[in-house]
Order: sequence, then structure tokens, then C-alpha cells
Amino acid sequence: MEVNCEECAGCCIDWRAVSAAPSDHERRGPRVPLDDTYNLVPLTRGDARAFLDAGLADALTPRLWRDESGVEIDGVSVSAIHGKPAFFLGLRKSPKPVGPFGTDPTWLPTCVFLDPTTLQCRIHGEDTYPEECADYPGHNLKLEHETECERVEAAFGGNRLVDDDVPADLPGFLLGPQAVGQKVFVFPDPERLEGVVARAAAGELTDEDRALFVAAAVSAAPGTTTVNRDRFESALATAREADSWAGRAIDDWEDRAAETGTAAPDPALADRVERGAPETPGWDD
Repeated sequence: MEVNCEECAGCCIDWRAVSAAPSDHERRGPRVPLDDTYNLVPLTRGDARAFLDAGLADALTPRLWRDESGVEIDGVSVSAIHGKPAFFLGLRKSPKPVGPFGTDPTWLPTCVFLDPTTLQCRIHGEDTYPEECADYPGHNLKLEHETECERVEAAFGGNRLVDDDVPADLPGFLLGPQAVGQKVFVFPDPERLEGVVARAAAGELTDEDRALFVAAAVSAAPGTTTVNRDRFESALATAREADSWAGRAIDDWEDRAAETGTAAPDPALADRVERGAPETPGWDD
């Protein structure tokens, strides 16, 4: 389908700090995320394996939800399936100097794989490019849900959603029970998350914390809450070893960043911070 992404990347950037009417669409309904990440991309089990194999496990992060009918860990009741904490796995965001929609460079939470200079994805078309990113905004249109393109149009004007027809070749959805073990995962040992849930709620997850969830997602069995224990431990060992350009860049950006929504330096600073990252073609190409 046709969308106008140049100078946008609205689905990859938490742009609420530069909007007069910010959206809060992810915090509606009975279950509220523990994290405050905007537009977290839910990865499939296949996506998680691709990132793990590529040495990019340190670019992934979990999402858990508050749920009074769930399981209590660290004094927080989180969503669970058969007593096991449920979670999404997504892409980390870090503060970057970006200027979407023609705005001046501003420190905004931005997908780890977005080039701040070109506002293009560094892994577009690669084996690690998430299925959800490839299918967006088609799924939203199919479900008759507002797209990020339309939210950007409402906030900043312009024409982002050029084609609002549902793609004929749109892949099937992973919704309801079929999502379990494929996009919605469970953590096999709730007691192993003691301390982790508290850090998740405080926005202070460690590399070790995130590696645990990567291992659980990779070792999940589709359609079930079963986790292959041997595969879990093997994946955990691999995730712990991840030391990618993406993970290092997040640490560097966080050290450099000022408060979200404040003036930022030239986005070309990414040339120094994101050393080793894949190049993007630029819009002239």
C-alpha cells in the first residue's frame, strides 16, 4: 500500500512531546502496560529468533500489563495465562535527536533502528525486519482502527495515508488463542521474575532482565504456554552475549540526551553514536 513516510516516521518515534494534542491510544482498555513506550512493535517468535541469531537480542525489550486478575509479582498484579506472566516482545526505543514532520531537532524516544538523519529504518527489507512493521498499516485498516498516519495528519497536517485500501495480499492475523506462543508469550517461572517486574514498572530493566524474556519468546511452542527448557537456556546464554551496535548506541544516546521534548543537536550526531549501523538509502534514491 502507499504511504508518505518522508520526514515522518511517526510510527517509529514517540512524537507526543512536540504535539499540541498527543495521543494515548495504547493506554485504553482493561490492561495498562507497565512501560511507557509508545507504539511498541509486537514481534513474532520468528522475529525474535532472527534478532537473536543476528546478535541483536540487546535491541529487544518486553511489555507486561497491569491486570488485577493476573499473577502478583513484586506487589504488582500482571496479566497471566494459566498463572504464567504474559508479555509481548518489542523493539527498544532510545532518545535521539530527530526532526519529524519538519520540526526542529528534538530529543524524542525513537526506535533503535531508525536513522535520525534520514528518518528511515536501518533494517528495512532485511531478515530481521519485523512482520508487524512490514504489514503496517494494513492490519489497522482491516480492523478499522486509526493508523499512525492518520494521527500524524490530524496533529501536523499533510497527507500520510495515501492509500487507505486494505492490501489484497495482507497476511493473516495473530489474534486470540492463536497468538499464544507466536506473538503473546508466557514466562515459564514467575518466581524468576521477582525484582524484574518492579524494575519493569520503574523503567529500569537491565540487560539480564531483557535477555530472560528474549529466551522465553524464542523457546515458546506455538499455540501453547509450553516453553522448551533446553532451548530457553541456550537462547538465554546467546542473548546474554549480545553486544551489538544497536545496544551500544542506546547506552550512548541515553548518556547524551537531555529531557524529552527539548532542543537537540544535529541528527548527524548519529554518525558517531551509531557506529557500525547499516546505512539507509536516503529519499533521493
